[in-house]
Parts: sequence; structure tokens; C-alpha cells
Amino acid sequence: MKILLKMKYLKLFLAVSAAVFACTAASGQSKSFKLGQWVEIQNSILKELNRSYVDSLPVDRIMRTGVDAMLDNLDPYTIYIPEEENEDLQMMLSKTYGGIGAIIYKKKEENVVINEPYKDSPAYKNGLVCGDEIIAINGEPTKGLEAAQSSDKMKGKPGTTVVFKVKKLRSGDTLDVPIVRERIHIPDVEYVGMLDDTTGYIKQNGFTDNVSNDVKSGYMKLKAAGMKRLVLDLRGNGGGLMPEAINIVSLFVPKGSLVVTAKGKDPQSYKEYKTTAEPVDTTIPIIVMVDSGSASSSEIVAGAIQDLDRGTIIGERTFGKGLVQTIRPVVYNGQLKVTTAKYYTPSGRCVQAIDYSHRNEDGSVGHIPDSLTHEFKTLHGRSVRDGGGITPDIKIEAPVYSRLVYSLVLSGVVDNYVLKFVREHDSIPALDQFHFTDEDFEDFIGFAKTQDFDYRSGAKTLFDQMKKELEADGLKDAMNQELDALGKALDMDKEKFIRLKKDEIIPFIEEEIAVRYYYQEAGIQVRLRYDKQLKEALAVPADKLVAYN
Repeated sequence: MKILLKMKYLKLFLAVSAAVFACTAASGQSKSFKLGQWVEIQNSILKELNRSYVDSLPVDRIMRTGVDAMLDNLDPYTIYIPEEENEDLQMMLSKTYGGIGAIIYKKKEENVVINEPYKDSPAYKNGLVCGDEIIAINGEPTKGLEAAQSSDKMKGKPGTTVVFKVKKLRSGDTLDVPIVRERIHIPDVEYVGMLDDTTGYIKQNGFTDNVSNDVKSGYMKLKAAGMKRLVLDLRGNGGGLMPEAINIVSLFVPKGSLVVTAKGKDPQSYKEYKTTAEPVDTTIPIIVMVDSGSASSSEIVAGAIQDLDRGTIIGERTFGKGLVQTIRPVVYNGQLKVTTAKYYTPSGRCVQAIDYSHRNEDGSVGHIPDSLTHEFKTLHGRSVRDGGGITPDIKIEAPVYSRLVYSLVLSGVVDNYVLKFVREHDSIPALDQFHFTDEDFEDFIGFAKTQDFDYRSGAKTLFDQMKKELEADGLKDAMNQELDALGKALDMDKEKFIRLKKDEIIPFIEEEIAVRYYYQEAGIQVRLRYDKQLKEALAVPADKLVAYN
């Protein structure tokens, strides 16, 4: 009897143990069960499609579309990069590529035109200038090629040679120009200069490798020129490498200062990033210019400078991208740029927008009610709030351009006119004396009138859309008289509208012309002439700026 009882309890113990083990195993597998299920479903569907679909199956296309759609459902920044696009990844991380160093202009039915050679690039050193036509690349005619196809043929491994058949702008001669490709680097620090006797200015466009060294070099140059305050312009800077942002902050705050904290799903992803280098200057007044295009690493810099009370943030609310991406290798030499954490400013604010519903048309964070945000304190006790992006200490709105100006630029009217101008002018005055004159503007009007572009005002565009909606609703005929009257009031011919927007148009043309003769820095110098937002920031009284250490 005792033996039977022992056997009974042993069986019960084994049964309970087996159940516990099964539950534990199921718990361990639950995380991957759904994944395995969907992988099996996907494979089953693909096999059936391959067996029975009426046409040959475009496997590469549909699988890439599926991968992209899957990642797009997570966030806008997690992306797959196959082996053949690794060059694009390098361009994204370092802004470098193998090529000749020139921006081209291309219509499919015409030759490639050199639009803007970079200074000291292979194109520059081999005498290519704005307006030169490239008839053929390595013997292949460029007529009929798309712009991207032409660009791809111009790029290649540094050290290799590409031969262009070129029709020269000035002489009209046609000759072969062999050019050895080089590693082209597009610098993130676009301009360094003095705005006046005491104000230094650094325009930074990205956060790729070693940009912090370029910012440091720019600072030292400006300091030697007598700088007493610094403007770091991050407007339109979409970000990049987080370590470079930390390095830039480290130039201006004490060693050991907290710059940013990363927190992810994995507890091991929590990490505080502090400055590790001795600063170059902890007292110079700093103004950081930002706008809705300032994102990611730009927001790390602006957030740290604000939270540490090291400078004044001026402009518009930043984009609101507080997500950290990591590059992970995947099979067949591909790369996965995956979001692994969110980052937080020194005060504890998450820069990432609360959700994607509070977004403007450009993707930047929109209005977030204070009731949905939380208050944080800067190093000196000032109140700042989260909710997405960095709210500037002093808000100054950027200028809003009319629909006509965007149309003139995006349709290529300005580019085509500038090419015409370059063909007709061997040179222009020195940059500080160059201005697009009234006579020049009359010439532009004459040219623009011959071009095909959408010159409707924003109001006229909305009016045309309203007429379509009324027609769809069956109400257009009943309102014809009123619509005709409003339409006539909104109608404006090309010339009249262009004249009306003269003050908006001239800075764009002037900048593009300056670049063609004096290269990239000249464009920034012209832009600074008309930068009302920056001028308003420089006029802020010192007692309104954030106190610095």
C-alpha cells in the first residue's frame, strides 16, 4: 500500500513538474511565437504565389516593398539598406562619395549642364565651370538620360578616371576632359565668419564624422578675429551622429557635464553621456539659432545648451525627433538602421514628440497643449517643458515665402535664368559690391514670362480647389456669378505677380548667381544680407539673453 501511495505521489509530482516546465517553456517561447507564425505565413504565401501566380513573380520588388512597408509602420527612421545602397549609407553618415565634385542640371532631352562645381574639387581643378555642357560620359551620350542616371555615371571609386566630352561655355569648343575621381566631402560647417566687429557666426548643416573638430577650428578662427559672442546656426540641420553633438557641447561646458541620456527597451541601453574633454570657452555668450528643420543631434545641442543655461536658443520650435538609431548588420551585407532608444536632455525632457498626430505638414512637432506636457527645471531653475522638440527661449518666426517663389525655384525657372545670366556675363563685381539690379530684374521678368510654371497665388489655388468641390457637390452652377467675380479678383498675370513679389525673388536669384562665380561660401554671405530672423536675434538686448557661466 505504501509503495502504491509513493508511486501515486511520484506520478502526481512528475505531472505537476511537467506542467510547470511546459508553462515555463511556453512563456519563454511566447515572445517569438507570433514572429515565427508570421514568418511561416509569409513563406507559405510566397511559395503559393511562386507556384500559381499568373505572371512571373517579381520577387525582389515585392519583398523590398514588403520590408519597407513593415519598417515604415514602426517609425520614419528605421530603414533597411541593402548592399547595393551602402554607398548611400556612407553618404548619409559622412557626406562623402567618389566623384568629380559638381552639381549638375539636367533635362532628359538635353545635355548635362555643370550647374555648380565645388571649389577645389576635381571638376574645379580640371576647368569645368557653370554652363559647360557634358555631351557624353565615357563615350555614352547624355541626351535621353535622367539626371540620376547621369549623376551615377559621374560617380565612382576614387582614383578611377572618367572621360567627359565637354562643350565649353565661353569658347564653344568641344573637347575630351579626363578627370580622376576623388573622395568628395561635403562639409557640415558651411560657413565661418564675422557678422560684425564682435559677433562670430558658424553655419552648421549636419553632424557627420569630425564636424565637432570643424566647429572647434571655426571657433578658434573667430576668436582670433576678435569675437566676443558666438552665433551657432542650426536652422535646417537635420542631425546625424550623436557623439558629434556631445563633442560640440563639450566645447562650451565644464568637463563632466551631462549632455544627453539614452533610454531604450533593454535596461542595458540606459546610458548617460557626459563631456569628457576640457572646454575651449565656458564664458562666451552663445546664441543657438533653430527652426522646425532642426532635428535629432541639433536638438541634443540646443537642449543641452538650454538646460545647462549656457546660452540662448532663438528661433522656432525644433522638429521633435528624440529617437536614437543604431546601424546593425543583416544578411547579404545589408544594414538595418534601427531605432533603439529615446534620448533625454539634461533636465530629463524627452525631445521626441508625444505622438505623430501633433505634427505639421513638414513633419515637425505641432502645437502641444501645456496640459499634455510636463515642467522641468534648467540648471539655474528656469522652467522648460517637454512634449516634443526644443521650445526656444526667444521665439522669432522665420519668413514665409509665397507660393510663387516656391514655384519659380522648384520648376527650375531660377536655375535656368541663372544659367542664362552666366552665359551672358563673363564676370560679376566683387561679392560685397554685387547686387541684382532693377535692370537685371526686368531681364528676369522677360525670361520668366516665356517659361511654363504654375504662377497661381495660394488664394487662387484654394479657389480652384473650391470650384472643383462645389462642382462635385452640384452647387457650382447656382454660384456661377459669385464665382466669376471672385475668380476675376484673384486672377493675376505672370508679370504682375512677379513684380508684386520682387523683394522675395531677388535674394534667391542673387544667391544663386553669387554661387556660380564665387562658390558655396558666397551663397551664404548673400543669404546673410537678407536674413531678417538672424538680424532680429542679434538685436535682442543683452539683459534678455540667458545668463552664462
